[in-house]
Amino acid sequence: MGEAKQLLQFRGKPLVRYVAETALAAGCSPVVVVLGANHEAVEGALAGLPVVTAVNHNWAAGMGGSIQTGLRAVEASSAEAAILALADQPFVGEAFFRTLISEQARTGVAIVAATYSGTVGVPVLFAREAWPKLHALPPEQGCKGVILKNQQASLLMDCPDAAKDIDTPDDYARAVAGD
Repeated sequence: MGEAKQLLQFRGKPLVRYVAETALAAGCSPVVVVLGANHEAVEGALAGLPVVTAVNHNWAAGMGGSIQTGLRAVEASSAEAAILALADQPFVGEAFFRTLISEQARTGVAIVAATYSGTVGVPVLFAREAWPKLHALPPEQGCKGVILKNQQASLLMDCPDAAKDIDTPDDYARAVAGD
């Protein structure tokens, strides 16, 4: 993108703040925001929000390290589950976060994940019993492999809004245009 994606403006707010506010509105607590590159500037975009920040100083190694950094911060709480979400999926609303929570409570499954565009991924809820699987991730891997390897302990929920992520300048232009 040529700049810190988390700081791109979306509906009048930096992406990271917009998604953190969505998680808070859904009743998620604690909301832990994992920071990496440009962590001081990104943390500044969260000023005044009741969130916990955790810095992954080895962010360049990959998503697995960031997942583990966030998980360590959540483990200090009494949370029974953690939702992994990304700042570049601003179209995923609080209703989907609430659905992840309610479906896990209803079914008792260890993993409730989004499906979109023929794949599985984030946002995804991992119950505490599944956290060791995330701690075992190599730094360069995200959580998709954990979901796929544990489908018998998973519930997959359709979330077409998760496909509208912001990875390129064209994606961002479509996002701010309302696509």
